[in-house]
Amino acid sequence: FKVIGITLKLWDHEYDNGTVIKESQCNTVDAVNGAKLVCNQFNVHHYTLNFKKLFKEYVVDDFIDEYLNGKTPNPCVKCNAFVKWDGLIQQADKLGAKYIATGHYAIIESHGNQSKLKKGKDHTKDQSYMLWKVDKKYLNRTLLPLGNMTKEEVRAYAEKENLITAKRAESMDLCFIDTDNYGKFLNNYIPNKFKHIKKGLILDESGESIGVHKGFYNYTIGQRRGLGISRPEPRYVKKIKPKDNQVIVSKKNNLYSSECTLINCNWIVDKPKNSIEVDVKIRYYSNTSKAIIRYDKAELKVDFKEPQFAITKGQSAVFYNGEQLLGGGIIK
Repeated sequence: FKVIGITLKLWDHEYDNGTVIKESQCNTVDAVNGAKLVCNQFNVHHYTLNFKKLFKEYVVDDFIDEYLNGKTPNPCVKCNAFVKWDGLIQQADKLGAKYIATGHYAIIESHGNQSKLKKGKDHTKDQSYMLWKVDKKYLNRTLLPLGNMTKEEVRAYAEKENLITAKRAESMDLCFIDTDNYGKFLNNYIPNKFKHIKKGLILDESGESIGVHKGFYNYTIGQRRGLGISRPEPRYVKKIKPKDNQVIVSKKNNLYSSECTLINCNWIVDKPKNSIEVDVKIRYYSNTSKAIIRYDKAELKVDFKEPQFAITKGQSAVFYNGEQLLGGGIIK
């Protein structure tokens, strides 16, 4: 292949009370320079493209709106679908390129005009879950060269080729948030939207007040730590009520559910006309579970064979048939 190197500039800085305080860990000067040096090593042209407006609209603004509504979004899902694939395919067309290639740990198998999206060989790094919303028409124009390699094999290959980035530390958090403290980011980035959200009540399921929360957006379904309440048996966040500024907690056994409803589904395979049995993953770090899925008008109903813990509004439920990704949707 004749290769063109692309780095997407997505996010610039960290904020404090709406004011820039330091450079974000996303697309740092060091990261961009590393990409340029690798391209120079192989006589490949490299471009840094400004996708900040697209990233803010589809990822950051959506992330903020979801938290304001008491949901827990997957920013990486939106970024992959609307920024990386949509944006990169459009850029590829401008440059006269047939394919885009990314470093995601997943596998694309092409069978004529049909493409299958499967889990990566390294299941500990598999990123297929984050790709469920990518438009299937892009798969036959996508190369995922790391899908059949483990992380260790990739590192070894990079060292063998003397790449300057071979030992670069990997990022495990959201690229536009320096820590996993999402509440702090929301307060710092857009203080005007969140300053009116004050402390509120933590209630048990009977409606009894048992504590005070620091702002409902600081909590997620299934959370146990950091609640500031003491009970003989641990309590977990079961429900977030933004309009009432309340956080509802309960015992762990009350957070299990055998069903959920999905919206905004996307299919990598043909949309099923009847109910089917699939393997469902309701969060990135969870295992898959057997379930029957069926459409009820515009919504998709998921009936799990075994109850699931802390099914969370705004998260992605992704369907597999063994190793193959079938599609997914947003938990309503």
